[in-house]
Amino acid sequence: MPNKIDVEIEEKRKSYPINIDSDNVENLKNKILKDFNFSKYLVVISEKVYKLYGKQLGFSKDDLFILKDGEIQKNIKNYQKILQCCEKKGLNRKSAIIAVGGGVVGDIAGFVAATFMRGMNFIQVPTTLLACVDSSVGGKVAIDTEYGKNLVGTFYQPNAVYINLNFINTLDERQYKSGLAEVVKYAFIEKSCEARFDYGLYDFLSVHYQKILDRDLRFLEKIIKVCIELKISVVTKDEKEAGLRKILNFGHTYGHALEKITNYKTFTHGEAVAYGIHFIFNYAHKLKLIDANYKELAVVLMHKFGFFDKTFKYPIEKLIEIMKKDKKADDENIKVILPTMKGYVKEDILNINEVLLKSDF
Repeated sequence: MPNKIDVEIEEKRKSYPINIDSDNVENLKNKILKDFNFSKYLVVISEKVYKLYGKQLGFSKDDLFILKDGEIQKNIKNYQKILQCCEKKGLNRKSAIIAVGGGVVGDIAGFVAATFMRGMNFIQVPTTLLACVDSSVGGKVAIDTEYGKNLVGTFYQPNAVYINLNFINTLDERQYKSGLAEVVKYAFIEKSCEARFDYGLYDFLSVHYQKILDRDLRFLEKIIKVCIELKISVVTKDEKEAGLRKILNFGHTYGHALEKITNYKTFTHGEAVAYGIHFIFNYAHKLKLIDANYKELAVVLMHKFGFFDKTFKYPIEKLIEIMKKDKKADDENIKVILPTMKGYVKEDILNINEVLLKSDF
């Protein structure tokens, strides 16, 4: 697979490259500025990434907005602070926002890029596995509110994405596994992504899981490229989530509710999604939407990557109320993505009464 993957959004006749390499991090700034020659820009960077790579990246401190880590930072106050930085620096539509960090940084920085001056240039530099395979590709940008996750946002494609695999080497184990949850998600939805090729992601992950857990760069690069290809296949057909793109939310509705009920302090996003995947497989099996064999296949793969099923003490009624406020909800109906057979999923309405009647959800 090539080290540059092009994304072509037909609706807007826009394309942008996703560059993947393991080059020296010190070369990244020059690559970006050589490709785009921005005269003015603001780099929104994760605090943790700044501490680890600030000197190597070489951006002037005057061009930086350092964002503290954690989902809770993706709020209206920080959004306003970044806007104020843009105003003070005299940025305009020809200027750029460069996001260096995980999904939180990419989401809030992208929302600033989409809204300041009604749109400016936007560069994504994802530094977590989760951001590489998911949030940096596809153009979703947003901030959270007190009522839920990503409730204020838009669709805004970047000018380019620069993935440097070296960043992933310094992820702590918990954050690395958080990204693996999204990777595993793609194994369960691959056939429904309508990609040009059959990548056999479930089987690849099942066979090579230990190499992936050990962060072997050859296998890491492979799964990142496959996940990106699958996401591109979906996004180019449905940029604004009118239909097919909804399948990318597999495991997310329940996962987002877990994040919200714990005020984003108990679970990483990937951990919450993993529990959301377990939830939806349990639900589908109990309603006889899938057979026991497929549920067992799912459980085995999840276990190989250290994701175990768990019943929580959080009131299911409260979780349901949170899910009703999800972006994908329709009046009182909770829309979920359900597994149907290996690699295939579909959208359906969650049977709330069935969930309430079962004590082990």
